[in-house]
Amino acid sequence: MQLKSIFTICLIAVFALSCKDESKGTAHGNLEKTTDVTFDYNVEQFADIKILRYQIPGWDNLSLNEQKLVYYLTEAGLAGRDIMWDQNYRHNLKIRKALESVYTNYKGDGRLTQNWNAFETYLKRVWFSNGIHHHYSNDKLKPGFSKDYLNELLLATNTKLDGEAFDVIFNDKDTKKVDQAKSVDNVALSAVNFYGPNVTNADVEKFYAAKTSPNPDQPLSFGLNSQLVKEDGVLKERVYKSGGLYGSAIDEIVKWLEKAQGVAENQAQGDAIGLLIQYYKTGDLQTWDDYNVAWTSATAGNVDYINSFIEVYNDPLGYRGSYETIVQINDFDMSKKMAVLSENAQWFEDNSPLMDAHKKDSVVGVTYKVVTVAGEAGDASPSTPIGVNLPNANWIRKEVGSKSVSLGNIINAYNNAGSTGRLKEFVHDTEELELEEEYGQLADKLHTALHEVIGHASGQLNPGVGETKETLKNYASTLEEGRADLVGLYYLYDAKLQELGLVEDWKKIGMAAYDGYIRNGLMTQLIRLNLGDDVEEAHMRNRQWVSAWVYEKGKADNVVEKVTRDGKTYFNINDYDKLHELFGQLLRETQRIKSEGDYAAVEALVEGYGVKVDQAIHAEVLERNKQFTSAPYSGFVNPVLVPEMNDAGEITAIKVTQPEGFPEQMLNYSKTYSHLPEVN
Repeated sequence: MQLKSIFTICLIAVFALSCKDESKGTAHGNLEKTTDVTFDYNVEQFADIKILRYQIPGWDNLSLNEQKLVYYLTEAGLAGRDIMWDQNYRHNLKIRKALESVYTNYKGDGRLTQNWNAFETYLKRVWFSNGIHHHYSNDKLKPGFSKDYLNELLLATNTKLDGEAFDVIFNDKDTKKVDQAKSVDNVALSAVNFYGPNVTNADVEKFYAAKTSPNPDQPLSFGLNSQLVKEDGVLKERVYKSGGLYGSAIDEIVKWLEKAQGVAENQAQGDAIGLLIQYYKTGDLQTWDDYNVAWTSATAGNVDYINSFIEVYNDPLGYRGSYETIVQINDFDMSKKMAVLSENAQWFEDNSPLMDAHKKDSVVGVTYKVVTVAGEAGDASPSTPIGVNLPNANWIRKEVGSKSVSLGNIINAYNNAGSTGRLKEFVHDTEELELEEEYGQLADKLHTALHEVIGHASGQLNPGVGETKETLKNYASTLEEGRADLVGLYYLYDAKLQELGLVEDWKKIGMAAYDGYIRNGLMTQLIRLNLGDDVEEAHMRNRQWVSAWVYEKGKADNVVEKVTRDGKTYFNINDYDKLHELFGQLLRETQRIKSEGDYAAVEALVEGYGVKVDQAIHAEVLERNKQFTSAPYSGFVNPVLVPEMNDAGEITAIKVTQPEGFPEQMLNYSKTYSHLPEVN
């Protein structure tokens, strides 16, 4: 599970902190790193996007062998970059190649016009989203230029783009990458390339209902690494593997993984990489589970990684994994300070407000580390999470455990990229502002940790209840993310954090966290939507349904008060203790829904509180936000790892450099890592 932008997200990776970056200065407590004040984190800004860069502190402390391991794993990740583009939409690779040809070859004064600026912005948005649909809203990106102008550019650069791939840039077809609307055929209406034409919700559900795992207590992740298509009326899977779908890119991934295995830090790490290689070669889902068990258990060493088809947010029914890689270096000092959460995971489970039947008797193998990112690709780049908890299989979490990581240098880059001033506009009063400025960054870091380490590891399904993607269907992702958020919220306002030495004032940390969550869930995250839009992204939905539910349930006691002053709306928390109780009640209910597989209840919760937007407040938020020039979304270019060779072709050193700019990195990636044909 990812905590995206961010919680980057003001709690998922890109947003949480782009919403929170008003808090200038350092975060508070022992969790903050020192920062190189001479480093410029900002690269450029366009449309609703801000591009940042990040450092790799501690790189020079790695041995050459460890640096090689990081380099090989990073190259393996980039080798599969185009898989994500094709997964997002069937015409993406063809469109990208044509747009990049125009961008590279169009010369002269024509690049000084307003039309060219619109073309350049469109291409940058496509690069950022790994395709022609917005990375967060899932809406198709709208070009600020005409068909005639694009044809003019294509002709001038001898570039070919025609047929549906050309038309779809401008028409009303495939307008939503992932359609999560109620009472529609989500598969048929989603443009994401996980399903072939004419495949429906009913087809998918029937196809996978007929599949059984060899061990029912260890269900395989059916559909995770394949495309489901209909040929002559018969459904079949096109499996992602060597010799199968995306085989040419997967062979490149395997080549670099084999190099990485050769410099593994220890036997457990090497064995895990070997199983990942075997999985890529065969596409066998049992091997995928074997790999995840081995990877989860391989906790020693300075280097770790995430690589494969993992998160299922882009599948409207939650089966298929998007290609994603993150290469990371352990920050041992920070991890040691935060390991206390992992060590006390059972206490949190035992003292949660869940029904006893839904609590785990033994929370096993939860490891939490703060890491330094060295490279990302696929679904993790340019828009990155700030926290990740894997593996996603419930049975592995229960029997073996999980790994939770917080991407420390990514969070640090967000926090040091500059202030927007939005905070002062939307806080209710001086007290709320001061709480956020003093405790907000630490509260966010702790929420990330609690969400990933305790939240995703907590609770259990009732005997005989199927996997969440089967029982809760299109609501599974938002329910799980909201449930983990609620675990974090419940314990952020608990003296246990101070007892464990993580904070100096647990109550003020909790107050700052609650202020920020409610403010974001009911107001500030709306800057990401166009007026009139429903909320569709899973994390954004969960923040709204959590906030809206506690707001409504607390009305009788005026727990959260809607305040109007000088024509502006604010939400003020009057009773933090009662809000804590409400978060506990909702946590209990969300776990019940998951444990029992109660589809009717999750549908009522999400549709009733998480989808529709108060249009008056939305219009007001958008108007108040116009004064701020900082973009609501942020993402990153990656540092470039440059190997130095001796005459024998052996790597003698690896240097870290920064790319010249965002377009330069995107063009270099396309030149170096295009391992797939335009049509797959």
